[in-house]
Amino acid sequence: MPVPETVLPPDQAASNTSLRALLHGLPGVDEVGARARAADLSTRSIKTAAKARAIDLAIGMIDLTTLEGADTAGKVRALSAKAMRPDPADPTVPPAAAVCVYSDLVATAAEALAGSGVKVASVATAFPSGRAPLEAKLADTRRAVADGAAEIDMVIDRGAFLAGDYRTVHDEITAIKEACGGAHLKVILETGELATYDNVRRASWLAIHAGADFIKTSTGKVAPSATLPVTLIMLEAVRDHFAATGRRVGVKPAGGIRTTKDALKYLVLVNEVAGDGWLDADHFRLGASSLLNDLLMQRTRLSTGTYSGPDYYTLD
Repeated sequence: MPVPETVLPPDQAASNTSLRALLHGLPGVDEVGARARAADLSTRSIKTAAKARAIDLAIGMIDLTTLEGADTAGKVRALSAKAMRPDPADPTVPPAAAVCVYSDLVATAAEALAGSGVKVASVATAFPSGRAPLEAKLADTRRAVADGAAEIDMVIDRGAFLAGDYRTVHDEITAIKEACGGAHLKVILETGELATYDNVRRASWLAIHAGADFIKTSTGKVAPSATLPVTLIMLEAVRDHFAATGRRVGVKPAGGIRTTKDALKYLVLVNEVAGDGWLDADHFRLGASSLLNDLLMQRTRLSTGTYSGPDYYTLD
């Protein structure tokens, strides 16, 4: 789609009026076309040699996640061990990209992952609802970063966004980005609550304009979570922003991605929509908890010709 010139000047964020002009000046999404293209790309086949490389690529893009009220330090340590060495019997398996936990468990994850290259991510900012005063969100973010988080996954205020209060959403993202210091900020749009594809496009551009390093589909707590058409729209946004500014923003679909077949569909989508500049863990992630075991089983099948079975791997 044509890139609107209004995305370029930084002063466009000065008021709700200018943000509304920017976002509502974006071309509308062809919903039928987006679904059709995503469906078409999902049928692309990947041959054996390329599939083996794609599986390793997907493993290295996973944010291995535990976000339950019953999470314990022991579970986080076990998940961190799995992220560093997904298959203890096969040292050629690449590590995951990150381990994502609640902010109070960041220090535990950081200690377990020290020196490994696997990053610690934290869902600070009142995940998954986002319903908390900004001061609390900023304090949570600063604590997580101080405890060792290299990435913060924040969720936007969907109520403000849907009410058209774009400046509140923009300014909150900007403030949390500043609180991140050197940590990267992933902005969760919670696309299942945005109602329309046009809103997904607008929320993507708003988050990018406010300084997001990544835009992320979902918390995984609201249905529907990640879908191929929604991810396609987000990939178009980061692609067009890069064409206009030279700044490459990442994309992270999360929630409902459970099988190797699912993961490979997303990699094809990335390659075809945004390009191979996004085919690395610095610019594309998969938020998942159960996906890794299926990738490991498929990897074993490709190398040995037989399935190892789900009981061979640890349960997350």
